Amino acid sequence: MILLPFVDIVPEYQRVAVFRMGRMAGYRGPGVVYRLPFMERFVWVDRRVVVVDVPPQECISRDNVPIKVNAVVYYRVEHPDKAIIEVRDYHKATIEIAQTTLRSVIGESTLDQVLSDRTDISERLQQIIDEATDAWGVKVSRTEIKDLEIPGGLRTAMAKEAAAERERRAMVIRAQGEKEAAKQLASAAAELDRSPAGLQLRYLQTLLQVAEGGNTVVFAPTPELAHAALTAAEVQVRTKREAKAAPLIPDYDSGYDEPELS
Repeated sequence: MILLPFVDIVPEYQRVAVFRMGRMAGYRGPGVVYRLPFMERFVWVDRRVVVVDVPPQECISRDNVPIKVNAVVYYRVEHPDKAIIEVRDYHKATIEIAQTTLRSVIGESTLDQVLSDRTDISERLQQIIDEATDAWGVKVSRTEIKDLEIPGGLRTAMAKEAAAERERRAMVIRAQGEKEAAKQLASAAAELDRSPAGLQLRYLQTLLQVAEGGNTVVFAPTPELAHAALTAAEVQVRTKREAKAAPLIPDYDSGYDEPELS
């Protein structure tokens, strides 16, 4: 804001770099600043945070996967005098540094690292860009990877891989559940074997559950009858095995008479 030809008002978010007789004489502001007529020249610099949308960069990751990466850079001018003297266009220079650094960092990382470690990659980007622009009086406060574009065929392969991994985990969890269930069943069977009364109660409870299903006729042998049937079946099987294993011996006392020789 200009009040008089040689009196200016500098807002809080701006500074003016002062050139006196062509030489840098520092910077002034905010507030009312005076300019020596015909000797000083002001260059206005905005010190607010500038958001730079880095264009998508075609990169090749360390495992030779072509990807497109888009990033966002936040910076502000810390020293207006350096931003005017050290570089011709600090805004354009910051964008170019951000693009080259983005391609370099992505090229040093694998695709899995880019997908899973975005925070670490963003911090590396911020550190490298900040060190490069520090000589220009520019402070990079933050960088973020905005978008990541992967080829369609690779996305399909990654989706299949993720589905296979989820299926593998489901099968492992199911197998672990069956293993634990088998252990519990074995423990319950051992406990019922030690307690005949408990086995009888479990038997009656099973009958009750079957009856709740709407069945009108239930054939339920008693444990004694079931035990006797099992014993008879075992005896029958044992008898058959012994009969098969017995050798066949001819019977010479069956009344057969040899013919006499004349």
